[in-house]
Amino acid sequence: MTIPLLDNDVLRTFVAISECGTFTGAAKLVHRTPSALSMQIKQLENTLGKPLFIREPRQVRLTAEGEALLDYSRRLLRLNEEAVRYFLSPTLEGKVGIGTSDDVGTRILPEVLAEFARSYPAVAINVVVGSSKQNLARLDAGELDMALVTVAEETHDIRGEVVHEEPLVWAGWETSSAFSRTPLPLAVAHEGCAWRRMALRALEQSGTPYRIAYTCEHCSGQEAAMAADLAVAPFPKSLVHSPLREIGNQGLPEIGAYQLALVRRGSNQLNDALARHVKEAFQRIQ
Repeated sequence: MTIPLLDNDVLRTFVAISECGTFTGAAKLVHRTPSALSMQIKQLENTLGKPLFIREPRQVRLTAEGEALLDYSRRLLRLNEEAVRYFLSPTLEGKVGIGTSDDVGTRILPEVLAEFARSYPAVAINVVVGSSKQNLARLDAGELDMALVTVAEETHDIRGEVVHEEPLVWAGWETSSAFSRTPLPLAVAHEGCAWRRMALRALEQSGTPYRIAYTCEHCSGQEAAMAADLAVAPFPKSLVHSPLREIGNQGLPEIGAYQLALVRRGSNQLNDALARHVKEAFQRIQ
């Protein structure tokens, strides 16, 4: 039996409908009529032998099979774009340096760097992990070409371009009782960290007594403090996974959302290419 090939154009239509929730909205994105999109999806469903959407009066929802195909579709479209870019992008050589915090360095950058290396194998990338304050100083000193820095939500003058926003939540170990102690023991980074500043402001505004029990610039160090049941910590919601847990409904105040900004020292083909990869990676996790 010959396995049918999935058409990238049809997959692009499928992804657009999934993200818009309507055929009409997706039609505007892909510059086709809703009826043309409907025919494409019907053909795709016939090819796969599975229904992909639950059609309702005002919207469409993905079936379980549709959810599975959405992940495959995004990966296939991304791989197609990467392959085309490899052959059509100008040949780049040289070095580029990027600074990042450890949470981004372990969560986002590996995929970014892998894709970038495949597209531009002659480019050497230097990654420096440190605090936002340290990396901004390195950037200003000419040691880095760009840096991903953490920005508190109350900051009005943001350097660079915001590429990600996410809520901070209180996190602790699965079996932790630290959240019930008074004053509340905290594991935070050193002075100047946006997460620390936002967490302390929330506690002070709510009148919650606290003490700083552990300081470390790295998320792994803060996790160690939580594992020992020494403290709780303000963490991005996406970083809270077993054996950590989000501490909700325990009388702790909401912290708010933080942002990540991409700050660049200059613009050239090399820097622009890496910056584009970084921004596309964050767009995929929105």
